[in-house]
Amino acid sequence: MSTRPTKQLEIVPNPHPDRKYMVEIESPEFTALCPKTGQPDFATITIKYIPGPSIVELKSLKLYLWSFRDEGHFHEDVTNIILNDLVSALKPRYMQVIGKFNVRGGIYTTVTAEYGEQ
Repeated sequence: MSTRPTKQLEIVPNPHPDRKYMVEIESPEFTALCPKTGQPDFATITIKYIPGPSIVELKSLKLYLWSFRDEGHFHEDVTNIILNDLVSALKPRYMQVIGKFNVRGGIYTTVTAEYGEQ
């Protein structure tokens, strides 16, 4: 597996597809660029999901999240892009992506995007 940023997610079969269980993943070092200023925006991205047929391999998820570091995105946009990409790849029963962005100009932003029902 590569150690370079990539949009390619590695998907593996869910070892317990008959059970409804919650997976929570937290990435406290997410970075993207402000599309207006080009300055870095830092965030903690939390992904919560109830798997369907597949789960995500964590190193590939790390490299996927890393791929945003040189791209300009509004907080709302990047949080929804992450949700859309993961839902498309994993086909979960439920998924929530929370982007908790660090303070910029005295303002904190938290964006929550959801798919499906718990």
